[in-house]
Amino acid sequence: MYTEKVMDHFTNPRNVGELKEANGVGEVGNAKCGDIMRIYLQVEDNIIKDVKFKTFGCGAAIATSSMVTEMVKGKSLEEALKISNQAVAEALDGLPPAKMHCSNLAADALHEAIKDYINKKEGK
Repeated sequence: MYTEKVMDHFTNPRNVGELKEANGVGEVGNAKCGDIMRIYLQVEDNIIKDVKFKTFGCGAAIATSSMVTEMVKGKSLEEALKISNQAVAEALDGLPPAKMHCSNLAADALHEAIKDYINKKEGK
């Protein structure tokens, strides 16, 4: 049902936790399945220097959160904004159709964190 990469990121998630010095935080949830993701970014000079996540949800939600943090660390904000829901699923070698909404949450939480950073930087 799940790929080896999904199982690896579920059983050994990367970048779990909270960043006290985060300057961008994004949170999204899916009422239908109950998954909630929060992504913390530390951005310096338009580059994501550090990223952490906290996820309450199924194995696929945890795996997609872990994968998206690996995908964006060291990237510019512009590069990170290009990461799509499909790209997260592909990086995990696919997700079962019933779990595709989990990859949507990971990319959405990332994009919300970037928006939060930009809003704070602009004083909004």
